[in-house]
Amino acid sequence: MTDYENAIEINGLTKKYDGFTLDNVSFTVPKGSIMGFIGQNGAGKTTTIRSLLNIIKCDSGEIKLLGLDHIRDEYAVKERIAVVFDELPFHDSFTGTALSKMFSGLYGSWDSKRFFELCDRFGLPVNKKLSKFSKGMKMKMQIATALSHNAELLIMDEATTGLDPVVRNEILDMFREYLMDGDKSILMSSHITSDLEKIADCVSFIDRGKILLTGYKDDILETHAVIKCTKDEFKEIDPGDFISARINDFGAEVMVADRKAAAEKYSGAAIEKTTLEEIMLFYVNRVKKEWQ
Repeated sequence: MTDYENAIEINGLTKKYDGFTLDNVSFTVPKGSIMGFIGQNGAGKTTTIRSLLNIIKCDSGEIKLLGLDHIRDEYAVKERIAVVFDELPFHDSFTGTALSKMFSGLYGSWDSKRFFELCDRFGLPVNKKLSKFSKGMKMKMQIATALSHNAELLIMDEATTGLDPVVRNEILDMFREYLMDGDKSILMSSHITSDLEKIADCVSFIDRGKILLTGYKDDILETHAVIKCTKDEFKEIDPGDFISARINDFGAEVMVADRKAAAEKYSGAAIEKTTLEEIMLFYVNRVKKEWQ
């Protein structure tokens, strides 16, 4: 068993496609934490995750999972991680019972007792074919299998998309339990920032293949803020001091990355706290600078 400080280490990951480049992506997921990996659809989240899993070969960069090289130690790594995709990767003709039988042959650490307990908790009939399951039930079945072989790292790719809020909350509670012993970690990609705001310790924000922000969620929320002002007041704000500005009939909302500096320089302005969703929105519009 390797000792490691970070569950995931990505350094300089680059992958070029025609029309899209994953551009020098670097971030770490500290052991025992949950990293929210956020960005619009098509920003590069899935490409990054597929590179982590060695499903696609990257052009350059280094990736370590649980302290091991993701290619050289691929077999050892995949014994110790679990992945949940946005679409069910199991054949529709399978039942829960059949899945348990199959996974007991694939994983030395498969725990069928745990699997059937989770199915019971999620209200999943284990002898019913997956073709009869709703989207939410299929997602729960994926999570039940992911949590049943003592994986140290859980990688989720848009796993809560399309699920109703009750099911999403149930799944987030499961993740909190999973992290309780302090040795397990989660990378959770999503464009549903409200879920990540509830549960994530750290956040990495990717846009057009580039990492724009990475760090502890509370620090990011603490340093960023929105200045609310009139259009005349907005003209007085130095463009170098803000990320982008949303202009409307009533005035402007201006996103800054350094709340303290903005509060000192524009002392008369109303400066308000922000959310991950707003931060994402203002960064996505950073090239336009001003938008509606």
